[in-house]
Amino acid sequence: MTISQSMITDTLGMFAFLAAELTVLFLLISYGVGVLQHYIPPAKIQKILSGQNGRGYVVASLLGAITPFCSCSTIPFLKGLLRAKADFGTMLVFLFASPLLNPIIIGLFAVTFGLQVTVFYFVVAMGVSVIAGYTLEKLGFERFIKEEAYIEPESKGCGSSCGQKPQVSKWRKIWNSTWTDFKKVLPYLLGGIALGSLIYGFMPTEFIASVASDNNPFAIPVAAVIGIPLYIRTEAVIPLSAALAAKGMRLGAVMALIIGSAGASLTEVILLKSIFKNQMIIAFLTVILSMAIGAGFLYQFLF
Repeated sequence: MTISQSMITDTLGMFAFLAAELTVLFLLISYGVGVLQHYIPPAKIQKILSGQNGRGYVVASLLGAITPFCSCSTIPFLKGLLRAKADFGTMLVFLFASPLLNPIIIGLFAVTFGLQVTVFYFVVAMGVSVIAGYTLEKLGFERFIKEEAYIEPESKGCGSSCGQKPQVSKWRKIWNSTWTDFKKVLPYLLGGIALGSLIYGFMPTEFIASVASDNNPFAIPVAAVIGIPLYIRTEAVIPLSAALAAKGMRLGAVMALIIGSAGASLTEVILLKSIFKNQMIIAFLTVILSMAIGAGFLYQFLF
């Protein structure tokens, strides 16, 4: 493959865009979660997202469906749930469902592929998210959360030792905590964005369409695997998938690509390293890949 000026420009442009966008999103969402934690006590969140009677799993999946988060911007909210001691299974349901079922992707799905396919996608994503969250909790995967993920960042502010006001405002405390958290994940964030941008800039759509065409019996698994490192914005994944279908990509592979790229991304996986141990990250990727491949084959069979 010949490296062109446009590839370099696309890569640098995507890096700059994603770095700015995800930085703003991370800070805004983290600050918003901090405000919510200030007004909603952890005990209340624990009660709402308790999986004891099964209601918490449904609530978590619906919460994921109404929050317009991509795979990366889900992480700050997940950290808030961890520190509020929400049930592990319901947290995972939110982690799986939020990027897959957000209102933007559902709306674009309906416009591009029709209501029937949208309902199929929604049921699969919702069902697998709930089943996976419940199963991983019962298998004891909570032990693979890093202990430091539960720790609230220390808010550094001017106290009584400054000889002025004895306390900083609660808003400033929340911001200090948000900024401390952001600095911890910044290396992960930039590393993931850099790798994702390189793949975005140097992997042509013609290549993706060719390896996931009707001529390839492994088109669906290949599309699912390609989707994860190919970080695509929620607003772009559906139009891109429609373009790939027009270039000859089989429809089941299109479904697998959408779930793989929306449900996980290289950047998200790198960010999850600050929260989970390797065993949990492997389990996360296994769920997303299994969902993508299973939905692709089922979609190919039904439609």
